[in-house]
Amino acid sequence: MLRVLLDPILGLVLRLVPARDPWERFAQRLPLRLYGSGSRRDFGWYLEGDSHVPVRSIDDIQDWLLGCEYADDKDLFHESDFWQHPQTFEHLRRGDCEDHALWAWRKLVELGFDAELVSGQQIASSGVSDGNSGHVWVVFRHGDETMVFETVAKSKDRMLKPLHAARTEYRPEVGVNGARKQFAYHGYLVTLKERRQGTGSRERRFAPDSAHRR
Repeated sequence: MLRVLLDPILGLVLRLVPARDPWERFAQRLPLRLYGSGSRRDFGWYLEGDSHVPVRSIDDIQDWLLGCEYADDKDLFHESDFWQHPQTFEHLRRGDCEDHALWAWRKLVELGFDAELVSGQQIASSGVSDGNSGHVWVVFRHGDETMVFETVAKSKDRMLKPLHAARTEYRPEVGVNGARKQFAYHGYLVTLKERRQGTGSRERRFAPDSAHRR
């Protein structure tokens, strides 16, 4: 219900800002639930506490994630959507897309990267979101390149893509950086239009077996 009430307001704001593509964004304080129904804590909470997994490089982050298992929140916690603290994820080594992404986001921030946690849609080949499209991933700057980090992929070559090569595969809606600054993307407006037209999904689901566990 919260998302439905906010849709017209945020939609109006987005319409006032010229947009060339869904990846254009502006700083905007947002309700946590816009990131997903399981997002109930301030993002600073996920950066608190000690991590027991030492990493020194992006390779180390990838290697550790490859040893983790994708698991649905209904199976793990008997909830439709539950965002684990990275410490819990380190203990269980099981979780869904936001659990993998939150851990990778935190570790990239610890290494000093300009990294953002992004929530949005995975896009089907038709150009619209499908029934299993709700997704969370990471975007970070590495040198002069902006990279998309698909944290639930099960091979290194599928985990990282330059943004210019991945921008049509993902539609960002909302994001947050390591300083906890929040962003709204114009992709959110595209998703709202799809929902009103009945062509998009309201559920925040991701099916790794159909997209990334290959």
